[in-house]
Amino acid sequence: MKGLGIIIVLSLFLSGCVSVSTQLIRDEKGNLIPESIASLQKVKLGGMDQWILIRGYDVSNPILLWLHGGPGAAQMPVAHHFNGDLEKDFVVVHWDQRGAGKSNPKDFDEQTMTLEQFISDAHELTQYLKKRFHKRKIYLLGHSWGTLFGILLVQKYPQDYYAYVGVSQVVNGYAAGEIAYKWLVEQIKKRGKTKDLKRLERLGTPPYTDHEKYVKFAKMVDSYGGGMDVGFVKLAWIALRAPEYSLRDYFRWIRGANRGSGPMWEETSSFDAFKEVTELQVPVYFFSGRNDYNTPLELVRRYFEVLKAPKDKQLIIFENSAHTPFMKEPEKFNMEMVRVKEETYHPERTENQVKKQIDNKMRLRNESKNR
Repeated sequence: MKGLGIIIVLSLFLSGCVSVSTQLIRDEKGNLIPESIASLQKVKLGGMDQWILIRGYDVSNPILLWLHGGPGAAQMPVAHHFNGDLEKDFVVVHWDQRGAGKSNPKDFDEQTMTLEQFISDAHELTQYLKKRFHKRKIYLLGHSWGTLFGILLVQKYPQDYYAYVGVSQVVNGYAAGEIAYKWLVEQIKKRGKTKDLKRLERLGTPPYTDHEKYVKFAKMVDSYGGGMDVGFVKLAWIALRAPEYSLRDYFRWIRGANRGSGPMWEETSSFDAFKEVTELQVPVYFFSGRNDYNTPLELVRRYFEVLKAPKDKQLIIFENSAHTPFMKEPEKFNMEMVRVKEETYHPERTENQVKKQIDNKMRLRNESKNR
């Protein structure tokens, strides 16, 4: 029904979705900011055309590459609405990954959706951005699915990144399902929804090795407030106003979102950060919503405690958010991202100088804890 509703709305907006571009960045008087960049373009990644959106007030600012969730849930058509202010401090790059949004052609080969391929595509894009903007390093932000291959990317190529920001970090899908299941049972009983309780009982208890069962479970978690913080209809209205997408792109988005992680479910559902990523050689920031039961805070906290991060690690909790704090609490989210930049962006400093600063900061933090 949701898909049908979107198709109807898209038809109504047909006349407003013809041209595809991104708005130029102007000052308060409407003058083009000469140092700015606003580019919507194709790049060849992993042998296929994929789309990126680059926006920033000043090209001398650091690059922030945003890895969207899903797989398939491209952020490009809603990103500016919630987090446009980031463009003042970063050159923000939104990438429609293979099989998502504008990068999801009719002849797309689902067999190319592998962890190795996504990591390779992201590495290739990172090198492209570094070369194009003459940067030694960039920032990497992943959300949900984006954190799964994002954290593996940073582990493999730490030299490319100033810091890693994991928003709603994927840690262990099976353990997350167990935590979410207990919470969901409590929520259902509190509200006296006996039909929902029976539906949940029919699904059985986690782990859900069957992708369709997992999707049904995730939708129930979302319906009780443990998933998306913004309703699907509102997001659709926001997305439909995005100049970067054509009518065809919206259909591509729906097709990719409906596909989700299905083609790589066996590979991704068994991911365990506790075993696969024990140490990261970049500053690490985890942004987690207090009410997130898709990637539960409890599990992120457990992982945060054991992760070795000699260049510093921080866990930032968004008290009013679930799975999408950048939508629910955008002002705090944007402010925290600026703080990440202030703490880690020192392109003129040597590695030894940066190490001394980190060591001193961690020493002061430990002294404060012991008082």
